[in-house]
Amino acid sequence: MRSIWRTLDRDTLSGIAAVLLAVGLIGVSYGATAVTSGFPLWLPIVLGVLILAGGSEFLFIGIVAAGGSPVAAALAGLLVNARHVPYGLSIPDVVGTGWRRPIGVHVMNDESVALALAQPDVARRRAAYWISGLGVLLAWPGGAAIGALIGTVVPDTSVIGLDAVFPAVLLALVVPALRARAATMRAALFGAAAAVLSSLFLPAGMPVLVALIGVVFTAWGRGEEAISEPGIE
Repeated sequence: MRSIWRTLDRDTLSGIAAVLLAVGLIGVSYGATAVTSGFPLWLPIVLGVLILAGGSEFLFIGIVAAGGSPVAAALAGLLVNARHVPYGLSIPDVVGTGWRRPIGVHVMNDESVALALAQPDVARRRAAYWISGLGVLLAWPGGAAIGALIGTVVPDTSVIGLDAVFPAVLLALVVPALRARAATMRAALFGAAAAVLSSLFLPAGMPVLVALIGVVFTAWGRGEEAISEPGIE
Protein backbone atom coordinates (compact mmCIF):
# COMPACT_ATOMS: atom_id res chain seq x y z
CA MET A 1 0.00 0.00 0.00
CA ARG A 2 1.31 3.39 -0.91
CA SER A 3 2.19 5.73 1.90
CA ILE A 4 -0.33 8.46 2.63
CA TRP A 5 2.44 10.94 1.87
CA ARG A 6 2.93 9.53 -1.62
CA THR A 7 -0.77 9.89 -2.41
CA LEU A 8 -0.39 13.68 -2.75
CA ASP A 9 1.88 15.57 -5.08
CA ARG A 10 4.59 17.94 -3.93
CA ASP A 11 2.58 21.10 -4.66
CA THR A 12 -0.32 19.91 -2.50
CA LEU A 13 2.02 18.98 0.34
CA SER A 14 3.70 22.39 0.08
CA GLY A 15 0.30 24.05 0.27
CA ILE A 16 -0.59 22.06 3.37
CA ALA A 17 2.73 23.01 4.96
CA ALA A 18 2.03 26.70 4.30
CA VAL A 19 -1.42 26.39 5.88
CA LEU A 20 0.03 24.70 8.95
CA LEU A 21 2.65 27.44 9.29
CA ALA A 22 -0.12 30.06 9.23
CA VAL A 23 -2.11 28.09 11.82
CA GLY A 24 0.93 27.93 14.08
CA LEU A 25 1.52 31.68 13.82
CA ILE A 26 -2.09 32.42 14.68
CA GLY A 27 -1.73 29.99 17.59
CA VAL A 28 1.17 32.08 18.87
CA SER A 29 -1.07 35.14 18.81
CA TYR A 30 -3.83 33.19 20.57
CA GLY A 31 -1.59 31.92 23.36
CA ALA A 32 -0.03 35.32 23.97
CA THR A 33 -3.44 37.04 23.95
CA ALA A 34 -4.85 34.55 26.47
CA VAL A 35 -1.97 34.89 28.95
CA THR A 36 -1.77 38.70 28.73
CA SER A 37 -5.54 38.80 29.30
CA GLY A 38 -5.03 37.16 32.69
CA PHE A 39 -5.63 33.49 31.90
CA PRO A 40 -3.24 30.81 33.17
CA LEU A 41 -0.51 29.58 30.86
CA TRP A 42 -1.97 26.08 30.57
CA LEU A 43 -5.47 27.17 29.50
CA PRO A 44 -4.87 28.06 25.81
CA ILE A 45 -2.81 24.89 25.38
CA VAL A 46 -5.49 22.63 26.88
CA LEU A 47 -8.24 24.36 24.91
CA GLY A 48 -6.14 24.06 21.77
CA VAL A 49 -5.85 20.29 22.18
CA LEU A 50 -9.38 19.51 23.38
CA ILE A 51 -11.42 21.99 21.31
CA LEU A 52 -9.14 22.54 18.30
CA ALA A 53 -11.25 25.39 16.94
CA GLY A 54 -9.39 28.67 16.77
CA GLY A 55 -12.34 30.99 16.12
CA SER A 56 -14.40 29.73 19.04
CA GLU A 57 -11.37 29.72 21.35
CA PHE A 58 -10.51 33.33 20.49
CA LEU A 59 -14.15 34.23 20.99
CA PHE A 60 -14.31 32.49 24.38
CA ILE A 61 -11.12 34.18 25.61
CA GLY A 62 -12.24 37.58 24.33
CA ILE A 63 -15.71 37.45 25.87
CA VAL A 64 -14.52 36.27 29.29
CA ALA A 65 -11.62 38.75 29.32
CA ALA A 66 -14.09 41.56 28.61
CA GLY A 67 -16.09 40.56 31.68
CA GLY A 68 -18.69 38.43 29.95
CA SER A 69 -20.22 35.27 31.36
CA PRO A 70 -18.37 32.00 30.68
CA VAL A 71 -21.77 30.53 29.78
CA ALA A 72 -22.33 33.18 27.11
CA ALA A 73 -18.78 32.66 25.89
CA ALA A 74 -19.27 28.89 25.62
CA LEU A 75 -22.61 29.36 23.83
CA ALA A 76 -21.01 31.74 21.35
CA GLY A 77 -18.28 29.18 20.71
CA LEU A 78 -20.84 26.44 20.10
CA LEU A 79 -22.73 28.61 17.63
CA VAL A 80 -19.56 29.44 15.74
CA ASN A 81 -18.68 25.74 15.57
CA ALA A 82 -22.12 24.82 14.23
CA ARG A 83 -20.54 25.00 10.76
CA HIS A 84 -18.97 21.62 11.50
CA VAL A 85 -22.36 19.96 10.91
CA PRO A 86 -22.37 20.63 7.14
CA TYR A 87 -18.63 19.92 7.12
CA GLY A 88 -19.30 16.39 8.33
CA LEU A 89 -22.03 15.89 5.76
CA SER A 90 -19.73 17.01 2.93
CA ILE A 91 -16.87 14.57 3.66
CA PRO A 92 -18.34 11.38 5.17
CA ASP A 93 -15.90 9.21 3.22
CA VAL A 94 -12.68 10.65 4.67
CA VAL A 95 -13.13 10.77 8.45
CA GLY A 96 -12.57 7.04 8.89
CA THR A 97 -14.48 4.25 10.56
CA GLY A 98 -14.25 2.34 13.83
CA TRP A 99 -11.72 3.66 16.32
CA ARG A 100 -10.38 6.15 13.75
CA ARG A 101 -13.68 7.98 13.42
CA PRO A 102 -13.57 9.89 16.76
CA ILE A 103 -10.07 11.09 15.89
CA GLY A 104 -11.16 11.98 12.37
CA VAL A 105 -14.08 14.01 13.68
CA HIS A 106 -11.86 15.76 16.24
CA VAL A 107 -9.39 16.98 13.60
CA MET A 108 -12.21 18.33 11.43
CA ASN A 109 -11.58 22.03 10.92
CA ASP A 110 -11.77 24.70 8.23
CA GLU A 111 -8.33 23.87 6.88
CA SER A 112 -8.63 20.09 6.72
CA VAL A 113 -12.08 20.22 5.12
CA ALA A 114 -11.11 22.85 2.53
CA LEU A 115 -7.95 21.00 1.55
CA ALA A 116 -9.82 17.69 1.33
CA LEU A 117 -12.59 19.08 -0.86
CA ALA A 118 -10.01 20.52 -3.24
CA GLN A 119 -8.78 17.03 -4.17
CA PRO A 120 -10.12 15.17 -7.23
CA ASP A 121 -10.68 11.69 -5.76
CA VAL A 122 -11.39 9.90 -2.49
CA ALA A 123 -7.84 8.69 -1.89
CA ARG A 124 -6.40 12.18 -2.24
CA ARG A 125 -9.21 13.71 -0.19
CA ARG A 126 -8.54 11.26 2.60
CA ALA A 127 -4.79 11.90 2.52
CA ALA A 128 -5.16 15.70 2.48
CA TYR A 129 -7.72 15.59 5.27
CA TRP A 130 -5.65 13.48 7.64
CA ILE A 131 -2.32 15.15 6.97
CA SER A 132 -3.75 18.64 7.44
CA GLY A 133 -6.03 17.64 10.33
CA LEU A 134 -3.28 15.97 12.35
CA GLY A 135 -0.93 18.78 11.37
CA VAL A 136 -3.32 21.35 12.81
CA LEU A 137 -3.59 19.22 15.96
CA LEU A 138 0.14 19.75 16.42
CA ALA A 139 0.54 23.27 15.03
CA TRP A 140 -2.35 24.96 16.85
CA PRO A 141 -1.66 23.98 20.48
CA GLY A 142 2.08 24.10 19.74
CA GLY A 143 1.77 27.69 18.59
CA ALA A 144 -0.45 28.45 21.58
CA ALA A 145 2.23 27.10 23.92
CA ILE A 146 4.90 29.30 22.33
CA GLY A 147 2.59 32.32 22.48
CA ALA A 148 1.69 31.64 26.10
CA LEU A 149 5.38 31.57 27.02
CA ILE A 150 5.92 34.82 25.13
CA GLY A 151 2.97 36.32 26.98
CA THR A 152 4.62 35.61 30.34
CA VAL A 153 7.75 37.50 29.25
CA VAL A 154 6.22 40.31 27.16
CA PRO A 155 3.20 41.74 29.01
CA ASP A 156 2.21 43.96 26.08
CA THR A 157 2.18 41.77 22.96
CA SER A 158 1.16 44.73 20.80
CA VAL A 159 4.81 45.81 21.00
CA ILE A 160 5.77 42.91 18.72
CA GLY A 161 2.56 42.97 16.72
CA LEU A 162 1.02 39.68 17.91
CA ASP A 163 -2.27 41.41 18.68
CA ALA A 164 -2.69 42.18 14.97
CA VAL A 165 -2.22 38.63 13.66
CA PHE A 166 -5.70 37.29 14.31
CA PRO A 167 -7.64 40.37 13.09
CA ALA A 168 -5.50 40.43 9.95
CA VAL A 169 -6.24 36.78 9.21
CA LEU A 170 -9.95 37.32 9.82
CA LEU A 171 -9.99 40.20 7.37
CA ALA A 172 -8.14 38.12 4.79
CA LEU A 173 -10.78 35.41 5.10
CA VAL A 174 -13.85 37.63 5.26
CA VAL A 175 -13.18 40.29 2.62
CA PRO A 176 -13.28 37.92 -0.39
CA ALA A 177 -16.60 36.52 0.84
CA LEU A 178 -18.04 40.02 1.21
CA ARG A 179 -17.08 40.84 -2.36
CA ALA A 180 -18.42 37.57 -3.71
CA ARG A 181 -21.96 37.67 -2.35
CA ALA A 182 -24.29 40.57 -1.69
CA ALA A 183 -26.15 38.36 0.80
CA THR A 184 -22.99 37.90 2.86
CA MET A 185 -22.41 41.65 2.89
CA ARG A 186 -26.00 42.21 4.03
CA ALA A 187 -25.60 39.66 6.83
CA ALA A 188 -22.30 41.18 7.99
CA LEU A 189 -23.65 44.73 8.06
CA PHE A 190 -26.82 43.71 9.88
CA GLY A 191 -24.87 41.64 12.40
CA ALA A 192 -22.42 44.47 13.08
CA ALA A 193 -25.22 47.00 13.55
CA ALA A 194 -27.11 44.66 15.88
CA ALA A 195 -23.98 44.07 17.96
CA VAL A 196 -23.19 47.78 18.29
CA LEU A 197 -26.75 48.72 19.28
CA SER A 198 -27.19 45.86 21.74
CA SER A 199 -23.86 46.64 23.43
CA LEU A 200 -25.52 49.74 24.88
CA PHE A 201 -27.70 47.67 27.21
CA LEU A 202 -26.47 44.05 27.14
CA PRO A 203 -23.59 42.67 29.24
CA ALA A 204 -20.23 41.85 27.66
CA GLY A 205 -20.33 38.79 25.48
CA MET A 206 -24.01 38.96 24.57
CA PRO A 207 -23.71 41.39 21.61
CA VAL A 208 -21.65 38.75 19.80
CA LEU A 209 -24.58 36.36 20.05
CA VAL A 210 -27.00 39.03 18.84
CA ALA A 211 -24.76 39.62 15.81
CA LEU A 212 -25.32 36.02 14.75
CA ILE A 213 -28.86 37.01 13.75
CA GLY A 214 -27.16 38.11 10.54
CA VAL A 215 -27.02 34.42 9.60
CA VAL A 216 -30.77 34.63 8.91
CA PHE A 217 -30.07 37.26 6.27
CA THR A 218 -27.42 35.05 4.67
CA ALA A 219 -29.90 32.19 4.33
CA TRP A 220 -32.55 34.54 2.98
CA GLY A 221 -30.13 36.00 0.44
CA ARG A 222 -29.05 32.57 -0.75
CA GLY A 223 -32.67 31.60 -1.18
CA GLU A 224 -33.19 34.63 -3.39
CA GLU A 225 -30.16 33.70 -5.50
CA ALA A 226 -31.40 30.16 -5.95
CA ILE A 227 -34.82 31.35 -7.09
CA SER A 228 -33.30 33.83 -9.53
CA GLU A 229 -31.03 31.25 -11.18
CA PRO A 230 -32.50 29.65 -14.33
CA GLY A 231 -33.24 25.97 -14.11
CA ILE A 232 -33.61 25.90 -10.33
CA GLU A 233 -37.07 25.27 -8.97
